[in-house]
Amino acid sequence: MTDLTLYRNIGIFAHVDAGKTTTTERFLKLTGKIHKIGEVHDGAATTDFMDQEQERGITIQSAATTCFWNDHRFNIIDTPGHVDFTIEVYRSLKVLDGGVGVFCGSGGVEPQSETNWRYANDSGVARIIYVNKLDRTGADFYRVVDQVEKVLGARPVVMVLPIGIEDDFSGVVDLLTRKAWVWDESGDPTKYSISDVPEDMIDQVEEYREKLVEAAVEMDDEAMEQYLEGEEPSIETLKACLRKGTIDLSFFPTYCGSSFKNKGVQLILDAVIDYLPNPTEVPPQPEVNLEGEETGELALVDPEKPLRALAFKIMDDRYGALTFIRIYSGMIAKGSTVLNSFTGKTERIGRIVEMHADSRNDVDSAQAGDIVAVLGMKNVQTGHTLCDQDEPATLEPMVFPDPVISIAIAPLDKAGAEKLGIALGKMIAEDPSFRVETDQESGETIIKGMGELHLDIKVDILKRTHGCEVEVGKPQVAYRETITQRTEDVYTHKKQTGGAGQFAKIDYVIEPGEVGTGFLFESKVTGGNVPREFWPAVQKGFELSTAEGVLAGYPMQDIKVTLMDGAFHAVDSSAVAFETAARAAYRQTLPKASPQLLEPVMNIDVFTPDDHVGDVIGDLNRRRGMIKAQEAGVSGVRIKSAAPLSEMFGYIGDLRTMTSGRGQFSMEFSHYAPCPNNIAEDVIKAAAELKDSQ
Repeated sequence: MTDLTLYRNIGIFAHVDAGKTTTTERFLKLTGKIHKIGEVHDGAATTDFMDQEQERGITIQSAATTCFWNDHRFNIIDTPGHVDFTIEVYRSLKVLDGGVGVFCGSGGVEPQSETNWRYANDSGVARIIYVNKLDRTGADFYRVVDQVEKVLGARPVVMVLPIGIEDDFSGVVDLLTRKAWVWDESGDPTKYSISDVPEDMIDQVEEYREKLVEAAVEMDDEAMEQYLEGEEPSIETLKACLRKGTIDLSFFPTYCGSSFKNKGVQLILDAVIDYLPNPTEVPPQPEVNLEGEETGELALVDPEKPLRALAFKIMDDRYGALTFIRIYSGMIAKGSTVLNSFTGKTERIGRIVEMHADSRNDVDSAQAGDIVAVLGMKNVQTGHTLCDQDEPATLEPMVFPDPVISIAIAPLDKAGAEKLGIALGKMIAEDPSFRVETDQESGETIIKGMGELHLDIKVDILKRTHGCEVEVGKPQVAYRETITQRTEDVYTHKKQTGGAGQFAKIDYVIEPGEVGTGFLFESKVTGGNVPREFWPAVQKGFELSTAEGVLAGYPMQDIKVTLMDGAFHAVDSSAVAFETAARAAYRQTLPKASPQLLEPVMNIDVFTPDDHVGDVIGDLNRRRGMIKAQEAGVSGVRIKSAAPLSEMFGYIGDLRTMTSGRGQFSMEFSHYAPCPNNIAEDVIKAAAELKDSQ
């Protein structure tokens, strides 16, 4: 059996362009996993193996790899930073025990850093902080530490101090050992010397070391007493206290360096071993029932217990579908059979492989704590639980956000239609935030995603990876509809068709629901006027009808229906009759309840150089944006605002033009808000014209 205390399942996450993939590349070099470092800007990074990643210099899908450092096994997942691929970060954090949050030394805490940090908090993942790119112009380690406190509301514990900054950055001082690590200019990460602290830094080192010790001893009463009595805790005691505080999420050990220049990375690898939890130190995963409620049982991290594993990612490649799984308890072996508790069907384990980006090593078995990929799974999707056939259980599933943008695609010829269908099926399995629908009336294939870049990449993958040539329509906004007025109404459904007829009468109230409640149904019928067995049919009739609003055919949300009274016939009433009555009642009453069109509003975070702030704000105002805050940084200004998605198409091109190519922005869904009348009229008119043309 493998010693689980030597395992570290970690993820590397940050804002786009903070240096996650470069840092992963340095980890692999130092641990001997690779011998030549590949650079992101050259399209040669190990974990960026998709064509689209190499061309654009960004990470699109999370990549897994395994390496060893000081006898410890690291399962590392390099995640994307771009907001459109946040889903990859979310599902990776779900199965990891610890993380390295990378921040840019000059950019600081950027928009996507906040989102990822929030996800990590929700998942309860212990983290160490790594402030990268200290060799860059405008880099300031202390400013970033300050931002972590103010913007993220986190408590960083500074573990190292930088020696020099920007072009003069040469190494770091380890506060625990009071030793300076200085690298030479050869660029070789192994060419460094360890010496005493530079004289001009002694006071600063003592000041920050005192803060470090005070934070550490808070975790242990005995150490605290000794410290208050003037006794200096040993380095072993301090490390034990720091480990406890990190795993409890009380604070986050904070390091700095320059991955690109190969300075400071060894200390991060040591910190992963010293402070991040092994699989046995993380709270066990709760088991849930079919309704998603916790049963009170826990999947204990133990190879001897029944199998509990979560499929967190599906990846299709030339050898077939790879299912990435995190094993929480028990073991799996090649050729064994496991149960998928979601489908109730068994699955045979074909091959088990350890992944190194897109290459793989076959293994015969895997156990609790492992992250591996399995070939040969037929019906497993992201979020499904694999478990022991004799002792079934379900782990807490993953929840994915709804897409906010859609485009129509069509194959260029009939021969391509079947190929397109197969390709889309594989892509849906790989990415739960990517949805595909067929428009019933027009027969068009609609693909939906989290942003323009997300769909742009998907179309690119269709064309290049799957060889499907498609025509692409304009991006469409996912509008919604709701109502604003309470309306009481009555509907009677009568039909006589020889023999048994159909009869159902319902008295009901339709009113606006609380924001975010979707559809609610309640029955206040007393005295048996509508027998209890017909209530679900009434609910079903209304609920199915909400898929299409009465203004422009968009889904209806935040609506409450209360069944007040009604009547039935002993012979002619049936569930079908009441469901039909509810559907007709919906069409009759909704237009009377002052329906309203809602549009998706996005949180926009724009970075611009100082001399273009006025242009950017003016442009956002023209796009119906509400400016929320402005934050001045060293190299520019961050402008936070909220704006409707419909106004933001093509924004990146306009922003680059305004800022001479130096502006950046990120955008994520915030909420739905009422659409202004003039916009709503145009949308409704366009929907009506589309319907007429079909």
